[in-house]
Amino acid sequence: MIQRYSRPAMVAIWAPENRFRIWFEIEAHACDAQAKLGVIPASAAKTIWEKGDKPYTAERVARIDEIEAVTKHDVIAFTTELAEHVGPDSRFVHQGMTSSDVLDTCLAVQLKQAADLLLADIDNLLHAFKGRAYETKDLACMGRSHGIHAEPVTIGLKFAGFYAEFLRNKHRLEAARADIATCAISGAVGTFANIDPSVEAHVAEKLGLAVEPLSTQVIPRDRHAQFFATLGVIASSIERVATEIRHLQRTEVREAEEYFSPGQKGSSAMPHKRNPVLTENLTGLARMVRSAVVPAMENVALWHERDISHSSVERMIGPDATITLDFALARLTNVVANLVIYPDAVERNLNQLGGLIFSQRVLLTLTQAGVSREDAYRLVQRNAMEVWNGNGQFLDLLQNDKEVVGHLGREKIAELFDLGYHTKHVDTIFKRVFEA
Repeated sequence: MIQRYSRPAMVAIWAPENRFRIWFEIEAHACDAQAKLGVIPASAAKTIWEKGDKPYTAERVARIDEIEAVTKHDVIAFTTELAEHVGPDSRFVHQGMTSSDVLDTCLAVQLKQAADLLLADIDNLLHAFKGRAYETKDLACMGRSHGIHAEPVTIGLKFAGFYAEFLRNKHRLEAARADIATCAISGAVGTFANIDPSVEAHVAEKLGLAVEPLSTQVIPRDRHAQFFATLGVIASSIERVATEIRHLQRTEVREAEEYFSPGQKGSSAMPHKRNPVLTENLTGLARMVRSAVVPAMENVALWHERDISHSSVERMIGPDATITLDFALARLTNVVANLVIYPDAVERNLNQLGGLIFSQRVLLTLTQAGVSREDAYRLVQRNAMEVWNGNGQFLDLLQNDKEVVGHLGREKIAELFDLGYHTKHVDTIFKRVFEA
């Protein structure tokens, strides 16, 4: 994580102040449950809350770090520092628990918090896509396959497609959030030998988590693998949008352009440059988020009931992937909301190939007139290739082709060059996307 690609709210989730606060709540709620069972005195549980429930300031964090430098164990350093505030009743903290009970449950809370921010980010992006989609719903543009002119679509359909994709991403993240939000307070090797399962249930309820059905001292890492894989899918969707905008901004296309603010500079050498720097940046950030997916998958296979090979990985990919994705979603929302569309360039590109965009309709009409598909393809292609080579307009060539005219007539051929034919179902598609 670097500050350049970070936003404060997501950074705060991974700050030690938040992490230690969650650790304290796990321990204190567990003490409440233990007191109800009579395992520890009720007065001790009360004291732990009263004396230990203080903000984790920079001074407290520094003290924990100081202790860990000696103990070489983060949870022991935490409980030792907590004991300095609580006093003798601190001996009842962590009764029957193991470090993973604290660490894994805390990570579940943090990932749930991160997911909530990411879901809000996606909602903002969906709003931007929807607004631009309706704004450009009927703005016909060149559709491309393999990067080559194909048939007309509309700019609005592009935005609507992105909206539909990110709505799916929202549903994926909601499912991943639910799957990751589990609590494990089951003790060493997960057998509850030294702690009652009701303690786990109490802590889970207090933290808004589900009970992990079976934790082998650790929460199974397939949950985490799904979560980070979902982040990777979202990142890939960001890159898809970014790549489309980058292509549309190329000088030879120039149908759309990132907003270029007053005073902005595009190149240190060439004063005329207006580069798609934001979407290029998003492409790079997407790669970084996806880089967390394989390590998360490899964390699934741990030794027996517990090892810590996953720990160092998650200490890095947890903050890095969520902070980067949060930043990327916010940046993409800004790009989409402020994207400049150039209708004149859109129309120019639509007409660039002299009417070849209507070739399929001519082909189909010939087959409906009784011409075999093979012969119809031959008739259309031989005229299309002349246009491709710069030798006239498609409509003119077809109306001067005796075979084609013999099957369709000049007037019928002209009727086939109707842009509205290609956009007649746009409203239907919009209803599917936005009203489903």
